[in-house]
This record gives sequence, C-alpha cells and structure tokens, in this order.
Amino acid sequence: MPTITPFITETELQTICQTLGRQITTDYQGKTPLIIGILKGCQPFFSDLVRQITLPVEISYLKVRSYTGITFSGAIHLELDADIAITHRDVIIVEDIIDTGTTMTNLYAFLRSKQPNSLKVVALLDKPSRRTTDFHADCIGKSIPNVFVTGYGLDYTVRGIHWYAGTVQRRDASRLYGGRHLFSSRNFSPRTV
Repeated sequence: MPTITPFITETELQTICQTLGRQITTDYQGKTPLIIGILKGCQPFFSDLVRQITLPVEISYLKVRSYTGITFSGAIHLELDADIAITHRDVIIVEDIIDTGTTMTNLYAFLRSKQPNSLKVVALLDKPSRRTTDFHADCIGKSIPNVFVTGYGLDYTVRGIHWYAGTVQRRDASRLYGGRHLFSSRNFSPRTV
C-alpha cells in the first residue's frame, strides 16, 4: 500500500481561498468578472474560492486534458469551450496546479485570442521547478516542490480527487489503484489529509 503523506491541511486550504478571494474582490471592484474553472481538478478549489469573492461574478468551465495518468502527454486537448462569450470581459482562469506551464501557456494564448478586456490566472499550487515555459500565474495559493500531489481536486487518473491534499511517492502512484479502490473518504479524515 503506498504511503500518503499529509501535505496541506484543511485550515491552510481555507486560508489560501480566503486570501485569494479577498485579492480578487479588491482587484475587480466595480466589475463583474467571468471566472472560468479548468475541469476537473479545479472543482473543490474553485467552489471554495468563489464563495470568498464578495462581488458579483459569472462562472463557466473549460475541460483541458494534457496528462495520461501521471505523465504529460505533450498535447493539449480542449474538450469543452466556455459557454459564455469572453470578448471584452474581465476573465479569471482558475487552475488547480501549474506544473510545466505548457497547458496554461497554450490555454492562455487561446483565450487571449478571444479578446477579453483582461485575462488573469489564479492557481492553487505552483511547481516552479518543473516549469518548461515562461508562464507565470497572476495569483498563486502556494508554491510547492516537485512532489506528486493528490486530493482536493488533484487526481491520479480521476481517483483520489475527494481527499484533502497529500503527497504520494511517484514510484507508489502507479500502485495506488492497481485494479481496486484502496482509499476512500472513510480512510482519510479531511482534517488530517
């Protein structure tokens, strides 16, 4: 059974969302930003973040796929398009993690081509040591070392998404689910993992 090490506590996640929510509220006073969540990983973070923003917002989602399991595929696949036009809008992209930066570099260029009034990126986690592009998010919840993180939306082949954030050794990640679901929300208290 792989070892999952607690990495970010529920309290720290709440603090990150509160801090970023206050910053967005301040930065967008008098505006109604369109906040686009990048599915599927952003969902818990997105929901917690949006509740901390105290001004009118509109929300939408995009689904972007660039990983197969834990390996970057080298290709970016946009599976859904935003259901609201972004031309001349103030747009905020919400992402769970920025790793190599390749996905976000391509997505940012695509959205910029739609001519929004402004375009900013908010990410829960950032792995600057893995960056292969010159992309930098406008707002980061936490910079982390090069560790494999799962939980709180971050997944391993769409499993473990409901946990609070923990790290898994890469050598153990492939064994994490090995044909059966080894972990459930009953196995991990959201207050400790």
